[in-house]
Amino acid sequence: MKPARLPSVSIAWRLALRELRGGLSGFYIFLACIALGTGAIAAVNSVSKAITDAIASQGQTLLAGDIRFELNNREASGEERAFLDSLGQVAVSTGLRSMARLTDGSGQALVEAKAVDSRYPLYGKVESNPQQPLPDLLARQGDTFGVLAAPLLLERLGVKVGDELLLGTAKLRISATLVTEPDALSEGFGFAPRLLMSQDALRASGLIQTGSLVEHAYKIKLNDPSSRNTLGAIANKQFPAAGWSIRTADRAAPSLTENVDRFSQFLTLVGLTALIVGGVGVANAVRAFLDSKRTTIATFKCLGAPAFVVTLIYLFQILMIGAVGILIGVLLGAIAPYAALGFLRDFLPIDASATLYPGALGLAALFGLLTTFAFAVLPLGHAREVPATALFREQSFDQSRWPSWPYLLAGGMALAALAGLAIFAAEDRFIAVVFLAAVAGAFVLLRLVASGIAALARRSPRVSSPALRLAIGNIHRPGALTPSVVLSLGLGLALLVTLALIDGNMRRQLTGAMAQNAPNFFFVDIQSNEKDGVVETVKRLAPDGKIVQVPMLRGRILAFNGQDVGQMNIPPAGRWVLRGDRGITYAQNLPEGSELAGGSWWPKDYSGEPLVSFSEEEGRELGLKLGDTVTVNVLGRNITAKIANFRKVEWRSLSINFVMVFSPNTFRGAPHAWLATLMDSSASPAQEGEILRAVTAAYPTVTTVRVKDALDIASQLLGQLATAIRAAAAVALIASVLVLAGALASGNRARTHDAVILKTLGGTRSMLMRAFSYEYMILGLATAIFALFAGGISAWFVVSRIMKMPATFLPDVAIATLVGALVLTVSIGLAGTWRILGQKAAPVLREL
Repeated sequence: MKPARLPSVSIAWRLALRELRGGLSGFYIFLACIALGTGAIAAVNSVSKAITDAIASQGQTLLAGDIRFELNNREASGEERAFLDSLGQVAVSTGLRSMARLTDGSGQALVEAKAVDSRYPLYGKVESNPQQPLPDLLARQGDTFGVLAAPLLLERLGVKVGDELLLGTAKLRISATLVTEPDALSEGFGFAPRLLMSQDALRASGLIQTGSLVEHAYKIKLNDPSSRNTLGAIANKQFPAAGWSIRTADRAAPSLTENVDRFSQFLTLVGLTALIVGGVGVANAVRAFLDSKRTTIATFKCLGAPAFVVTLIYLFQILMIGAVGILIGVLLGAIAPYAALGFLRDFLPIDASATLYPGALGLAALFGLLTTFAFAVLPLGHAREVPATALFREQSFDQSRWPSWPYLLAGGMALAALAGLAIFAAEDRFIAVVFLAAVAGAFVLLRLVASGIAALARRSPRVSSPALRLAIGNIHRPGALTPSVVLSLGLGLALLVTLALIDGNMRRQLTGAMAQNAPNFFFVDIQSNEKDGVVETVKRLAPDGKIVQVPMLRGRILAFNGQDVGQMNIPPAGRWVLRGDRGITYAQNLPEGSELAGGSWWPKDYSGEPLVSFSEEEGRELGLKLGDTVTVNVLGRNITAKIANFRKVEWRSLSINFVMVFSPNTFRGAPHAWLATLMDSSASPAQEGEILRAVTAAYPTVTTVRVKDALDIASQLLGQLATAIRAAAAVALIASVLVLAGALASGNRARTHDAVILKTLGGTRSMLMRAFSYEYMILGLATAIFALFAGGISAWFVVSRIMKMPATFLPDVAIATLVGALVLTVSIGLAGTWRILGQKAAPVLREL
């Protein structure tokens, strides 16, 4: 800025402060829009930060150690155990899934069994009811072992503390209910209730056999905690074929942290949508405010004030008022963790204490400031271009042409900064880019929709009804509310329709097609000598059922093309494949239900180098191609196989599918268990119960999973997530309603003139009410149709392209959206119009 202009800036600042003495009249919706969007972003990020900070600060307790070494399907060798013992105190826990049964065989339930030793837990505390020392609760009395059971297990089996259960061949006594275990969060989500026992009880059960899916965790309280982050590299160098998964206390629950970050990003983007929708309200409010300041602006110009000084006066005022809204939003965001964490403690076993998070609050404030400036600068540009003579003639600002290029450039730069900030702050930047592109596209489409509605109204045939004719004229006349109403309501409704259709499609899959096409049962950990017997038992009870059996091992991917996957930059979509151990199998022929997507299947009796067939979608996400090599650790051995082909895998069928299928020679002679499924669409719940009891009684070490139960749990989780998503969508819709109210309020001056003139010419209040009702109904219906179209396409893309599920348009969502749009538009419009129709004619006519 030139030095000569500094006094002018000072004058503009003083005049802006002086004018603000008149209060914030006309800016209440402006404040609400900014506060709502800023508050949503601040709250989401503050709560997310509180959770992730709690996980990081309580890492030792959540991991029950400073560092954890986990092995699957085998215990540590003598040399490995000696190395672990040299690091500090070691507590060993063993986890697996199995079936807990009533002693009379009348009931059974899937459990997440966890066996611990006398040192458990090294950090934290196991809470039970009644509360007693853990060794006493798990002690053996005669041939019965004490266990702690989750309350859900007692509910499912109809038992109480003191009753007995069977697990495998071991007899257990429920000595207390399990309230919390310190390391539950670090061990991931379980689909079954916990059963906590001693190592002796697990050994007595006979569940640990060759090929059983068992996780052995060695949690260490280090002699030298400062060496924590270097031990992983030392251990892998000393034991390169160990294949253990190593986790430190500073990353005690990485899956939860990533999920919290991703969900936070999604809700932040929804909050940003609400803020951008509110930006339309900012533009409307600024335009109405400047329109009310016509004579003041004219006076400034006639007294010789340069145009840029006039612009600065009102820019300062708008930014100060925006700062008030931002401050309100930041205060809401600062309070949010205190309210949210009390609720979340029922779902997350962490002791998170709320505090202020300056980074989250500052990010939200910056979003609010950029939005305020970006949407205020164009109306300011229009005001600058209007000559004083036009203002004295009581003419409003001409919005039909663009302001001068400096204002367009400033607005464009502010919007670019807003988009850049959203992308920079995102966990998954690709999703952020897609989301912002969709919002920008929606704005462009909404402008085209508004122009199209006006064009159709302009070319519509003349109708006989005066009220309808007036309504059609109002839609396309200069200064019509059409663009404001369509923009205000369209984006919020489109977002609501998108989320509702995604939620509806996911529920439809879980309770409909997926449930119908899924197997009835999964039978896990079948030993080779039990395979035929299990099949005979199931066939006897379900003679029409289809049984599929495959060998199953567990393996962890270590490297691609010789490069350690831990050192690679893996896209977020493919990270789940590398997280922990994966189920793997081998097959002579192409698995049923799969089809080749590239390469060729190995010939019969193949005996060359190890080959692997990789899932096409996951392989593409990981950047793999034919001929690449994959190194997998199985049972303590590193096996490198070449990718011979890619397969299309239908994951949503819930049938037996694997990311990796190896050639049979790869695991020749390796010990393993078998996995089987039963598909019988005609089986009744009573038959399924009989199959479950028969297999569990005859083969107590086989884990039987009823797929319907797993889908019910998934549906409950989806319901909890949907509640948060709907709340976020409601914020955007509330912003839309506020903006709509502001848009209608900003047009009240012109509507008042119209109403007074029409009443003077003989129009009745009822006729005018009908005319305005028709206008609002037409605009609401057109906007709802756009929302259905845009929301339907967005939901289809998310469901079919990202979630890989069939997408269906749900008519009930369409009808609810149409009704909602009409009720909102008409009711809000008429609420403001009724007051306008009551204006006396004389004061208004004297202004014309």
